[in-house]
Amino acid sequence: MIAVIKGDIINSRAVENQAIWLEPLKKLLSEWGRANADWEILWGDFFQLEIGEVQDVLTAAFQIKALIRSVETETGKNLDVRMAIGIGKKTFEAERISESNGEAFVFAGEKFDRLAKDKTNLGLLTSWPEFDQDINLMLRLAGLFMDKWTAPSAELVQLVLQNPKITQQEIGKKLDIKQNSVSGRWSRSNVDEILAIDQVFRKKLAKLIG
Repeated sequence: MIAVIKGDIINSRAVENQAIWLEPLKKLLSEWGRANADWEILWGDFFQLEIGEVQDVLTAAFQIKALIRSVETETGKNLDVRMAIGIGKKTFEAERISESNGEAFVFAGEKFDRLAKDKTNLGLLTSWPEFDQDINLMLRLAGLFMDKWTAPSAELVQLVLQNPKITQQEIGKKLDIKQNSVSGRWSRSNVDEILAIDQVFRKKLAKLIG
């Protein structure tokens, strides 16, 4: 069983310097595998990522969201990302992820096609309807604040997701900001809620996959 994320960058074509989001995204995707085989960026702003450890897929999606929201553009217009997660079997493995197939790819594709209609930027589809209903409700509610992350808030979220045991004092040193600024960003970003959703996702998924 694997997990697949299909996504595209919102407002990417309004940015003159594509490298400001493309290069950081490539670097982040590389943390989960090999270019082309495990992840691929297509058509300029569409990407696919395969995650072998399915319990880590929501953390990966949150990290991608935080990375893209942290990008400051020349125009000041925020970039965003639309992502669909599919979890299931992989029945065909090709040299390129775009040619691989199986439940996870199909589910991710079907969910991606529904995101605009559902008016949400992050959703999940599996073969477990009750699980999907619970997690998608959480993701829809999380979207109420994730879609409004400022670059500083998103930067903090990304740092916490990559270093789950990091203290606020350590965050202050890394970001070169004072303790009260760290506390303010922490609260405004709702990072505690993000971590809680991720833990609920992991626990529910573990009961299903054993």
